[in-house]
Amino acid sequence: MYKFYMPNVSLMGPGCADSLPAEIKARGFKKALIVCGKRSAKSAELKEILDNLDANGIEYVVYPGSVPNPTVTSVMEGVEVLKAENCDFVMSFGGGSPHDCAKGIALVATNGGNMKDYEGVNKSKKPQLPLIAINTTAGTASEMTIFCVITDEERHVKMAICDEHVNPTLAVNDPNLMVSMPKSLTAATGMDALTHAVEAYVSTIATPITDACAEKAIKLIQGYLRDAVKDGNDMVARDKMAYAEFLAGMAFNNASLGYVHAIAHQFGGFYNLPHGVCNAILLPAVQEYNAKVCPDRLKDVAEFMGVDVSNMTDEEGAAAAITAIRKLSADVEIPSGFEQLGAKKEDFDILAVNALKDACSATNPRQATKEEIIEILNKVF
Repeated sequence: MYKFYMPNVSLMGPGCADSLPAEIKARGFKKALIVCGKRSAKSAELKEILDNLDANGIEYVVYPGSVPNPTVTSVMEGVEVLKAENCDFVMSFGGGSPHDCAKGIALVATNGGNMKDYEGVNKSKKPQLPLIAINTTAGTASEMTIFCVITDEERHVKMAICDEHVNPTLAVNDPNLMVSMPKSLTAATGMDALTHAVEAYVSTIATPITDACAEKAIKLIQGYLRDAVKDGNDMVARDKMAYAEFLAGMAFNNASLGYVHAIAHQFGGFYNLPHGVCNAILLPAVQEYNAKVCPDRLKDVAEFMGVDVSNMTDEEGAAAAITAIRKLSADVEIPSGFEQLGAKKEDFDILAVNALKDACSATNPRQATKEEIIEILNKVF
């Protein structure tokens, strides 16, 4: 048996966010807890959303407590605001951080306890509160997945929550809301989406459905990420990247991920580094490791990225894929290694141990030892 997860409804295309009030009223929701970051709370894009809610008589309270790499504390504080304000549904506005924070709030609100109780796979007993995820970046796909990543500040570890109860009720991908993304964030989230697609494609539980999603996502990212970074007002590129990240989300939501994410989660939890940047740095090195067992799959990736592989062996094709990934990353100005981001070699041992415990490691095409993970880390230092 195979399950395929995605939101009940997804709104796509320029201007689709305008229909939010109608969608909310159709579901009978009364008052929203709107989860966002402090900067987003002051944005013109959120004001436009709030003005639309006001005009249609929909109540809400804004919780600007989401932080980059959302924490247990930010989730639990949000739960208290939700209860005090008697909200019956949650809306997230932004990228992966507010979406994950909102998922945590909605899950704890109905299941009780602490966010830490839900680390792992399907630990909850009840569906979360209804969640509408309004996406403003084109990368994380958290607006449409069953994954949620929350940092446990005490352990300096990113907890991976994989739970069918955190799947959003409604996902909104309006490229008009993505125009103001800075170049660096456009690049990082775009490379995050590429990582999702590649890891899903080489996953041990990939299917023809996830393969199709991953293939199209890779082609779109190769074709439009550079343009979106170069000119944030390029609405064709913004729209195509919105579809690309959603397709990549469909792929990994059902085929899972691998060591790129397992390791990136540790860098994010340990040093509070941007998730997309961590993924982009790690992606080529991990695929070099994976190429020893699935060169044929990586040769496909090279073809999806526009490389003529007709006269290449599987091994040559895999190498070409890794070269193409590195070129795209360099073209959008992703840092080349972790040393310049403040990482320390003396932490590699604990980072490697924790990466092997991460839920994403289970479906990597080749299982590693701690020493092999450390070898990968040395390559990207």
